[in-house]
Amino acid sequence: MSTRTYRDAVGCLNSLQSNAAALDLVRATGGRSSAFAIPEMIEYLGVIGYKPADLNALNVIHVTGTKGKGSTSAFTDNLLREAHPEWKIGLYTSPHLVAVRERVRINGKPLSEEDFAKFFFEVWDKIDQNKTRVETTPDKPGYFRFMTLVAFHTFLSLKVDVTILEVGVGGTHDSTNIVPKPIVTGITALGIDHVNVLGKTLAEIAWQKGGIFKEGVPAFTVNQPVEGLDVLKQQAKDLKSSEFNVVNPPPELSNIKLGLAGKHQIQNAALAVHLARTFLRSRHSLPSSEFLTDSFVRGLENARWPGRCQTVEDPVYTNTTWYLDGAHTLESLECCMHWFVSPDVGLLADAGKQGPRILIFNCTSGRSGSTFLEAIHLHTAAQLKSFNSDESASSFFDHVIFCTNVTYADGGFKGDLTTLSIPEADLTQLKTQHQLSSAWSVLVPTFPTENIHVLPSIEHAVNLVRQLESGTKHASILVTGSLHLVGGVIEVAGLSFSLQL
Repeated sequence: MSTRTYRDAVGCLNSLQSNAAALDLVRATGGRSSAFAIPEMIEYLGVIGYKPADLNALNVIHVTGTKGKGSTSAFTDNLLREAHPEWKIGLYTSPHLVAVRERVRINGKPLSEEDFAKFFFEVWDKIDQNKTRVETTPDKPGYFRFMTLVAFHTFLSLKVDVTILEVGVGGTHDSTNIVPKPIVTGITALGIDHVNVLGKTLAEIAWQKGGIFKEGVPAFTVNQPVEGLDVLKQQAKDLKSSEFNVVNPPPELSNIKLGLAGKHQIQNAALAVHLARTFLRSRHSLPSSEFLTDSFVRGLENARWPGRCQTVEDPVYTNTTWYLDGAHTLESLECCMHWFVSPDVGLLADAGKQGPRILIFNCTSGRSGSTFLEAIHLHTAAQLKSFNSDESASSFFDHVIFCTNVTYADGGFKGDLTTLSIPEADLTQLKTQHQLSSAWSVLVPTFPTENIHVLPSIEHAVNLVRQLESGTKHASILVTGSLHLVGGVIEVAGLSFSLQL
């Protein structure tokens, strides 16, 4: 390759995606045995010049869970940056919203395009040039595995002082789970609705998550359903964790205005504080026995995690506010609606200034869209009732928009947002979007059909919002159901600058 730009790197990375047909085949055949996952990842690590033991130098805080793991990682990152601003802190998370380089952060900032391209191609070239692997191992790892290798290489090259490492999927067989001895491990909430979506029992999910526990390493979790908690306790025992702790949020946390909105964040913040305190204790740099030091309070208050219960004022249209939440499970949608349908968010204090409320929604094909929409409607009604509002849930939104995750009106994607996993029927026939539209009509039969919109791209949706905005009243736009959708809206609506992504 003659040029080595960021765009080139993104193009190469996208070539590692599986298309929708391939993914369907994997699901139908049960997929490649998970028994190969860790050995293959270790093999790829060797190809780029490292041994698993080298990863211990990253001083890893390993975080998993079915919801809240990204927020907990963000809180932990900010706590440590406030406590030790002189440290170099690495944060690896997924997915990204607008640019893939968001997944690899140093001191809270995504890698620059130049640095991302540099570290990316150093990994790419080594894998390209060294084909001497076990016969059954694919020549190149998949998208997430490759990004994990890039993160490891970046953090080792930059000699970070600490790494907050978020698991991608599961735990036991996840590509991040090759660090022999992290400093501390943490597990966020085990979402009950994942049991139905994934077709696994809560015990099976807990076993997967508990797979990140390591011998001699402290393990933390939040309060879990008994079935899941019992499995986590057993996993901690079997894997010989040095201790197993269930975190309960202390009363003083409720007096802090967390940087991440939503009542559910109190639990994530509490776990993050325990993870950060344990890490600092291991480095003999815990300033006091006080649970919340001044630096920790600042860390919790200043934490930011784009696209999760986030309010963004439109930089151009001053009477428009975007409410962004990538909620994509029943439980996270409940949290989303508790946040949005509340005073000073979706319920303006001055009702006379309330302009159109618009819902932009999409969900992954295969998920129960009608169930998700029902959850949105029911939680809207419950919230309105709790605030003694005269409004009806049936007319709370003035317009609903169901669009694909395709970025632009011409059918193209922003390079970082390219996905090959959208079924052809969604791209050509808008099958999922029409199903959502029908479900909404059944759910809210009084809703005007002309205010239900099925659109082929995110750009179409944003353009429609611009047409519906009222110049004198305040338009409130809730975007939810998919982080990919949220990322596309941020890109098309020009919100990236406001979010400093």
